[in-house]
Amino acid sequence: MSGQDRKPEQPADLARQLQHVPAGRLTVVRHGPAGQEPVLLTHQLSAQTQGKGQVELYPLFPGADASYNRLLAPELTIKHPASPRVLELFYCRSGRVGWNMRGGTAVYLGAGDLTAHSAACCADSAMLFPLGYAEGISISVDLSVLEQNPPDILREARLDLSRVEEVFCSGAPASIPACPELEGIFAPLYAAPVPRRRAYLQLKVQELLLYLMDARLERQTLTQYGSQQTELIRAIHRQLTEHLDHRFTIEQLSRQYLINTSTLKEVFKAVYGLPIATYMKEYRVSQAKKLLRETELPISQIAGLVGYETQGKFSKAFQDVTQMLPREYRRDHRLPPSAQP
Repeated sequence: MSGQDRKPEQPADLARQLQHVPAGRLTVVRHGPAGQEPVLLTHQLSAQTQGKGQVELYPLFPGADASYNRLLAPELTIKHPASPRVLELFYCRSGRVGWNMRGGTAVYLGAGDLTAHSAACCADSAMLFPLGYAEGISISVDLSVLEQNPPDILREARLDLSRVEEVFCSGAPASIPACPELEGIFAPLYAAPVPRRRAYLQLKVQELLLYLMDARLERQTLTQYGSQQTELIRAIHRQLTEHLDHRFTIEQLSRQYLINTSTLKEVFKAVYGLPIATYMKEYRVSQAKKLLRETELPISQIAGLVGYETQGKFSKAFQDVTQMLPREYRRDHRLPPSAQP
């Protein structure tokens, strides 16, 4: 597959790429010349996770680092110095990313979205991965270093670092939804051959800083939520996914968790990327696929285990999601008995 054809990673792809990483570890692989002090990563950052991940770090120019991140985990807790003049950016390429930051603000990103904030906002924070995985690019820019010796391109373009600092490093985090401009900046970073990634990053991070200087955020921001709201939605999600044999209505959940129905639906979609009904349909089918692959249970029994009253309703939902009938999926994907759990 050529670089231009490279598609975002999916959980199975990430599992293969991270099979060398021990569980509970976030490994850092440094690329590029030695000698440049990293802005925030490696020795300044500590991270803990119940899953695993890898960070490929590229020092770019004085005051700027970037990294490619692959994460297969439910969440990642982060600690680093609370530096108000360090601009932190995260671009979500695949999966979903939630970030509970200082001050009780929660930001949720889907594929193509970007968040920007000072390192003071995320110094002691939790990154959440509602789908269990994420792939993206992190960028750290120390504005105090960059303003002393900016690259020639930024000096000639008269990059206004004071505006960038005012908009993105003072107050709550900013988040920009997926748009052609962001796609144009980040897509080439994944298409680039590995030996030239650092050169592309040097160019594209400068382009991104110029874009942020001119960005009109009042027209393009993602809605932010309180971390208490999003934690409530995560509890609702646990209840829904741990009791697939029971059908909870929005009204029941609203009464149980003391949250109005419109807020429940809105925040659930922000966290998990889909309306509740659509998400649960796809989740039930994903669990059914696992049972079809790994067990010899009758399809009628599997239907009941994932919450369908009849095999007919289950088959219709399964076909809606996969364009295959359950028996066809089992025929093509069943594991041999020796490989079944």
